[in-house]
Amino acid sequence: DGLLYFFFFFAVTDAFCSPSPPSLQTFTAWCNSHLRKAGTQIENIEEDFRDGLKLMLLLEVISGERLAKPERGKMRVHKISNVNKALDFIAGKGVKLVSIGAEEIVDGNAKMTLGMIWTIILRFAIQDISVEETSAKEGLLLWCQRKTAPYKNVNIQNFHISWKDGLGFCALIHRHRPELIDYGKLRKDDPMTNLNTAFDVAEKYLDIPKMLDAEDIVGTARPDEKAIMTYVSSFYHAFSGAQKAETAANRICKVLAVNQENEQLMEDYEKLASDLLEWIRRTIPWLENRMPENTMQAMQQKLEDFRDYRRLHKPPKVQEKCQLEINFNTLQTKLRLSNRPAFMPSEGKMVSDINNGWGNLEGAEKGYEEWLLNEIRRLERLDHLAEKFRQKAAIHEAWTEGTERRTPRCLDMKIQLHEKMLQKHDFETAFESDLAAHQDRVEQIAAIAQELNELDYYDSPSVNARCQRICDQWDALGALTQKRSEALQRTEKLLETIDQLYLEFAKRAAPFNNWMEGAMEDLQDTFIVHTIEEIQGLSTAHEQFKATLPDADKERQAILGIHNEIAKIVQTYHVNMAGTNPYTTINPQEVNAKWDKVRQLVPQRDQALIEEHARQQNNERLRRQFANQANVIGPWIQTKMEEIGRISMEMHGTLEDQLTHLRQYEKSIVNYKPKIDQLEGDHQLIQEALIFDNKHTNYTMEHIRVGWEQLLTTIARTINEIENQVLTRDAKGITQEQLNEYRASFNHFDRRSGIMDAEDFKTCLISVGYNLGENEFSRIMSIVDPNRMGIVTFQGFIDFMSRETTDTDTADQVTASFKVLAGDKNYILADELLRELPPDQAEYCMARMAPYTGPDAVPGALDYMSFSTALYGESDL
Repeated sequence: DGLLYFFFFFAVTDAFCSPSPPSLQTFTAWCNSHLRKAGTQIENIEEDFRDGLKLMLLLEVISGERLAKPERGKMRVHKISNVNKALDFIAGKGVKLVSIGAEEIVDGNAKMTLGMIWTIILRFAIQDISVEETSAKEGLLLWCQRKTAPYKNVNIQNFHISWKDGLGFCALIHRHRPELIDYGKLRKDDPMTNLNTAFDVAEKYLDIPKMLDAEDIVGTARPDEKAIMTYVSSFYHAFSGAQKAETAANRICKVLAVNQENEQLMEDYEKLASDLLEWIRRTIPWLENRMPENTMQAMQQKLEDFRDYRRLHKPPKVQEKCQLEINFNTLQTKLRLSNRPAFMPSEGKMVSDINNGWGNLEGAEKGYEEWLLNEIRRLERLDHLAEKFRQKAAIHEAWTEGTERRTPRCLDMKIQLHEKMLQKHDFETAFESDLAAHQDRVEQIAAIAQELNELDYYDSPSVNARCQRICDQWDALGALTQKRSEALQRTEKLLETIDQLYLEFAKRAAPFNNWMEGAMEDLQDTFIVHTIEEIQGLSTAHEQFKATLPDADKERQAILGIHNEIAKIVQTYHVNMAGTNPYTTINPQEVNAKWDKVRQLVPQRDQALIEEHARQQNNERLRRQFANQANVIGPWIQTKMEEIGRISMEMHGTLEDQLTHLRQYEKSIVNYKPKIDQLEGDHQLIQEALIFDNKHTNYTMEHIRVGWEQLLTTIARTINEIENQVLTRDAKGITQEQLNEYRASFNHFDRRSGIMDAEDFKTCLISVGYNLGENEFSRIMSIVDPNRMGIVTFQGFIDFMSRETTDTDTADQVTASFKVLAGDKNYILADELLRELPPDQAEYCMARMAPYTGPDAVPGALDYMSFSTALYGESDL
């Protein structure tokens, strides 16, 4: 009604207001083309419709219906009654007549009469022209464009200047009746000949009266649009016999468009699947390469590369994987809706293959990250042990060097002090006490070297060589000790008092010296701690050590006192001492120097412990910072997953309402991404600080990443499912109530949050009245589960419940349409395809149609029957 009202309003206002009203000749000729079927005509369009009789007759002819009996009187009242009957009939056809009445027609109002005739033309000659659900005018224009598309020198864009050269009219005639016009001889620069040729041929052979004047068209800058529309509509109706072919071509175009779209989706899926699988194939070997580096720096770089992979390279692939599944589901839905077989990807490119490859990728990821962290821990331990080895080795080597240098001199001295020295046992005791004090360190050095070898330390050869030198020196020292023992057998007692003091000095100096060396070693020892508790333990031990310093200082003074006593005796009794204390290499200067070193190292150790304590406090802050966020984000992700599950199972509102809700939900989820990124940043700080555990949370970054990826994938899949339900509903005419009923049935048997297994699906079908045998059930499963996963989604369930009631295109219908285009032949020719179909779809058919080999075949014949069947079956199309 609105469309007709628009046309009428346009007709009346334009006819009344335009400086160039519609051609009287065109409208008169159009009316007469119909009135002559009733044996009459009009001469003057303004006068001959005033009594209403011929107007009623015109409406009867063009509508094929009978109007009310006309009044035969000559009075004005009779004329008005007849015109009113005509206007009432027009109004009854859905045309709202505004500002026009019978009096204006009876009085011969030219503008109103022309506007009325134009309205009749629109309603009865143009309105029923509809191509691809466009408006009447657009439909007529689209019809003209399609029919003249093969003619390169014709470009129909409107109903005025596009027709001035006459080639458009000639092309319409030639397209349908090529024998009537030699189109090749027409010239674009000769419009008068072209127009007159078209008008004459149309009048003589097509029974279309000459409604236009060639001179008027050529001599007007913008020919009258209504006149040309009226005339062109006559061509449309004259070729109405070809409408059957038009309908057939439209059906074929729709079917081919569906196939072309589906093929493009298949190609896109195959390419995306290939690219994704290739990326997985290239990435897994990198993640499985567990070749360790020798240095911490190199391993840290590997960890940084892995972080870049997780942060930059993998997220786009997660989106691609999700999009791949969505595209696959949408494609399968479209194939089912268009009555096409399910899409089977190439070997190895099923969704399940992608999922398996993705699972292998994530397994390799997890193993690679664990290996990286373990290697970093190992290298940290190795660096610590290597430093400890170097410190102990340096201390021992310094002691060994001094011992070897002094041993021969000690032996000579024992001979000089023969009469005043202690017994052999006492001498051995003093020297062996010194050796014993260093035995433990040699063993520690050997143990550390062994551990470095077992941990595959990269610089093990140099460590082993140094350890071997220390062991060799120790053996040599043992040999010197043996010589010392032998020499002592040949010596005599020396001065007992001095000797006892020397011995006392040696006995007390050796352990004290060893204690100081051990203290220096401990004070300089590197440490590895991972918790505040561990550093607090070291700090406590250090404080306990500092508490022993006063007693140690007393022992130092006592040892120095023995030395002072010896010096006093020597001075008092003028003893000639050749050399120093034969029982030890330690002298008072060394004792004082080492004591000063110990006192110097204590505050340095204090500072190191303070700094480490601060670092552990910062690590603890990082742990809590990560845990506080993770303990919020982890449950949030889980809650959102559960909410999405509920949304997908509930039936609140229309599908569009659910889509709107889900898209808003998706937006809120995506807006949460900065919190995930912030957590990733905190996690990186934790890894850089070499923090490997966190007692404040059960969530790891791996848990959060996997949960976040699953959340994004789930919301995208849920939206895609609803979109596919909309496709199904619109294509199959399912009501919201039916969808709700299907959902209720599905939910009743759904035990796995959105999917039914085969047994539950079978039980569900039985509950709604299906009596299934094994063969029938297997057939149904092949439809609803094309991937052979053993499950049925809600979308597959909807497709099954509605597929039998759907009126869809079939192979038989497409075959029948091709038969129309082929003129009832069993084959079709390339020229016929090019004439009736758009060029791209004609080429599509020709590229895929097999040659026709029937007994009635001619050269170039194409088999449209097998092609039509292949469109709906397994094929390479």
